[in-house]
Amino acid sequence: MFFDSIQRILRGLWPFLLLWIFKIDETNRIFGFIGGLVIIVLTAIFAYLRYRNFTFYIDDANNEFVINHGVINKTKIGIRMEKIQQVNINQSLIQKIIGVYALELDTAGSDKKEATIKAVSHDMALELKSRLLNPEFRAQQQEEIIPELEPTDDRVINISLLSLLKIGFTSNYVRTIFLIWAFGWTIYENYRNLGRGDAFETTEIDSYFTETLIMSSALLFVFLLVLLVLIVNIVRVIIKYYNFRIVKKPQSLLLSYGLLDTKETIIRPEKVQIATIRRNYFQKKLNVLEIKIRQASGTEDEQKKSKIEIPGCNTQEKEEIIQLIFNRLPQKGTPLYPNFRKLIFPILFRIVLPVAAFFIIGKNIEIPLYDYSYLVPFYITFAGIIIYFGYRNYRLYTADDFIIKQSGAWDIEHEIFEPYKIQAITTRQYFWHKSADIGHVSLHTAGGTIDFMFTDFTTIKKLVNQWLYEVETSDKNWM
Repeated sequence: MFFDSIQRILRGLWPFLLLWIFKIDETNRIFGFIGGLVIIVLTAIFAYLRYRNFTFYIDDANNEFVINHGVINKTKIGIRMEKIQQVNINQSLIQKIIGVYALELDTAGSDKKEATIKAVSHDMALELKSRLLNPEFRAQQQEEIIPELEPTDDRVINISLLSLLKIGFTSNYVRTIFLIWAFGWTIYENYRNLGRGDAFETTEIDSYFTETLIMSSALLFVFLLVLLVLIVNIVRVIIKYYNFRIVKKPQSLLLSYGLLDTKETIIRPEKVQIATIRRNYFQKKLNVLEIKIRQASGTEDEQKKSKIEIPGCNTQEKEEIIQLIFNRLPQKGTPLYPNFRKLIFPILFRIVLPVAAFFIIGKNIEIPLYDYSYLVPFYITFAGIIIYFGYRNYRLYTADDFIIKQSGAWDIEHEIFEPYKIQAITTRQYFWHKSADIGHVSLHTAGGTIDFMFTDFTTIKKLVNQWLYEVETSDKNWM
């Protein structure tokens, strides 16, 4: 409580602290130091009162987890046990030093964590997690669950450091490509500018060495910059996902990871709404991929925050995880293809309009944009390739038990979910598409919306009837 209170005060007062350190004279600095000590003492008293008034317990009679807190304004939070979707055990660097953990409770439909317990022991955190996610168990049953902290090797998946290096090296490459392009363009411009002046003709030797030096320095700078981007990305992945460990339990997955901030979270298959498998060409060659799991959530921002990522899995590990989530391996069913009209808008907005804007602006302003017109064919070719592969990989596979949407030009994604978890379906058909029998469908789940556009509308209507029938007749719980 004390460290948490100090942290909050520092976040609010850091501008004044900087001003006190650098701008105040010696006399006022002494008074400021005394005032700081007073603030620390008051913070300690306030933190102690927060600690004394912070209590939590499980109300078996009402099937609730109850938290009481507050110093002046007393607050009581009651969370229904069946509404608790996720319990995370986190440990920041400061918490590691003092040997405590933070417990976070998340419920569906909330845009923030429902409740947070800042400092509990690891054993207490595990016991609370087990009880909150298994409310039907009694205390004597928990004694059989809690000791399962050291599972056998065949029940554990460890993501190796090498796999994390592969993911760090093969992800966020678009940023690197644009950096190379931007600085390559700068190098070329510098090279052209060197040859325009009269000095180039009168002092050829000096200009030659100057030109060579600039080119070498620029190339070295680009190389170092790209290397820095890759290193930063790899370091970020390792710090976030170091020692990624997946413990397979009978009805759940326990994930733990983190170098500086350790996190533990549990995934229960019945709460999973959408599982996304993502892989690009390089990752396929290196036999690694990324899995993203979406659970029930409310707003779009919450859906992004609630995503659980499992990086660096190989094909066998991916199958084991998917098998546990869905109790079987999803199979691609009948494919649904997009109509060629899906190419119209990408071509219009990514090729036609940008190229037209380039020439119109270049004609009406003084900046010599036409000097770079030689880049237009390269841009059209690159954009055309991206659009083509995005169209070619755009598919919706439907089977009795699964729906799989495939998409992506470079990073190929497979979004997998079960039809009975659909909460609403929206179909759309514009009047100018009726003669071509083309339409769009949106499948709304508690974990997000899956859209598939420009496809056969007659087939869509048949599938919608089938999905709605399955939703109505299924006795499975969607979360």
